[in-house]
Order: sequence, then C-alpha cells, then structure tokens
Amino acid sequence: MPHRKTKGFNQKLKLLYLARILFEQTDDNHALSMPEIIDMLSRYEVTADRRTLYRDLDELRHFGLDIIKTKEKGSCFYHTGNRLFELPELKLLVDSVQSAKFITNKKSDELIKKLEALVSIHEARQLQRQVTISGRVKTMNKSIYYNVDRLHEAISINRQITFRYFQWNHRKEMVLRHNGALYQVSPWALVCDNGYYYLIGYDSEMQKIKHYRIDKMLRITVVGYLREGKDQFQEFDLGRYTNCHFGMFGGEITNVTLEADNSMAAIIIDRFGTDIMIIPVDDKHFRTNVNVAISRQFFGWIMSLGDGVKVVGPDRVVKQLKHEIRRLNRQYITINKQEIHCCT
Repeated sequence: MPHRKTKGFNQKLKLLYLARILFEQTDDNHALSMPEIIDMLSRYEVTADRRTLYRDLDELRHFGLDIIKTKEKGSCFYHTGNRLFELPELKLLVDSVQSAKFITNKKSDELIKKLEALVSIHEARQLQRQVTISGRVKTMNKSIYYNVDRLHEAISINRQITFRYFQWNHRKEMVLRHNGALYQVSPWALVCDNGYYYLIGYDSEMQKIKHYRIDKMLRITVVGYLREGKDQFQEFDLGRYTNCHFGMFGGEITNVTLEADNSMAAIIIDRFGTDIMIIPVDDKHFRTNVNVAISRQFFGWIMSLGDGVKVVGPDRVVKQLKHEIRRLNRQYITINKQEIHCCT
C-alpha cells in the first residue's frame, strides 16, 4: 500500500496560522506566493496543499479578513489589505506615545511594540525608525498607569480621592508638599497638556477648581465621600482653562490686552483660539483681550515673541512684566560681574 502522508501536528490550528502569516508577513507592498505560504505553514507543523488553501483563503475572507489576490508573471500572490489601523495612523500614535512626558521610557517601548503588532513586520520597521527621532524627557513615576486607572474609577463611581503630592529637589529626591499632608479633592476630568497628564479636581476646602500633575501624585486612594463641585464644574470651560494656564502653572486669571503685529495673528489664534476678537489698531497692528493666568511662564511666552507682541493692559500686569524684566536684567548683570571678577 502507498504511504499515507502524515498530517501536521497543528493541523487544527491551520486557519489561525494562515491568518497570522498573512497579517504579519504581508501588506500592500509585500505579498506571498502559494509555495511561500505552504512553506511558512510547515514551520508551524501544518501541512497544506493548493486546493485546500484556496478554500481556507475563502473562509478567511468570509470571516472578514481583506485578503487580496494579485497576478504577476503568471503566478498568484496574496496579501492583507485593509487593517484596523492604517500605517500613517499608527505613526501618529507612536509619535504621541514617544512625546508624552507622563509615560516612562520602558512603558513607551512596551506600547510601541504593541502598536507594531498591528501591521506587518515590514511596516513595523518604519514605526521603529520613527521611535528614534526624539529622546524627550520622560516621567520617572512608574505608577502613573495605576494612577490614571484609579482616577477614572473614582470619576465613574462619583467618589472623592486622597493622595500625597511631591516635587523634585536639586538632589533628584522626591519631596512631599504640604509637609506630607494628604490632599483630598473631587476628581472631575483628566487632560493632557504640553506632554503631561493632569487631573482637574474640585478642592472643597478652598472652594475652587485646581489641577495636579498626575505623575506627581502618590498613593491615590478612592474614599467614600461623594464628589463635590458639580455646579462649579458644569460651568467650567476646560479648553479655556488650559489656554489660560501656560504650562499649567497657576496664577490669578486676568483679562489682558495684547497689542501685536498683524504677522503675529496666527500665533495668537493658535494659543487662544478663533473666538478671540481681533481689533485693528492701524494697518500693521491689532489688539485683543485674552484671559490668562498671570505667571512667569506667561511673561516668558510674551518675551519669547520679541517686539511682535506686547502687553498694554491692565496697568498692574504691565508693571509686573516690567518688574520681571528688571529682575532678569539684575540677575544677568550679577552673573556678568562674577565672570569678570573671576577672570581678573
């Protein structure tokens, strides 16, 4: 009797391995011939022939996989077409993960590896190249994922939270703020700004909405008290709040009048949105009123724009800005004198 060909050890998993091969090895620019597919299946200890593979490919199409057949020089080739994410979309997500300061380097690598698994091995190399573009400063707090999860939990069940808050000192040590006292707030929203993740919450004791860097929050605990500040948060404009706070630094919210060259309109609109009123001053300049949190970060932003933008009101903010300029001037005059003294 003729020898009967032994079935592969993983024959029952044939369709799954076939789908994996097509998903991992093919894309719009890389296809596999039938002999190549048969060879790759054999590496998984799966035997196959052309006749059964045609039927298997039809089954996968019926299941919903976009398997495309092309002909080239008399041979047929197969590749995966539409996927859940397109390559440009994944590049955008990879760049977002890499640029997020609230994600540690280790977790960034883990997330990007998972994103790479959504495309073929050939397209994954393009995502890997994109990863090396920037070495941005990343957070040192590895517990941020648990923090975010706990905050979402508190919001979903309408409960307050307690936590401790820290800052880094010059020795790179965590120093607890408020002498280690517990903060207790009602969490209402999470927002990403300038690469960091923030909690927007209501402080019942101070009766105001405040924000906290999530990667600086320690030992978050969901407590039994119902959240407070619902009325205040319903009137709260989150977009306006983040626009007002430069780098999310605190400060008194003040309506400030800016005068700028017409060429600076795009920068002003990018920062404060299209709802601001542009009032012409002359053919080359305009004025606008914006709400900002008065802080050194705001003054630094103004000074970074050079002579194209200036603060013209109110007077007390103009005085504060002049004071900051004089402070900087004194600081660098002192440094210059020290350098001259050292050299003589």
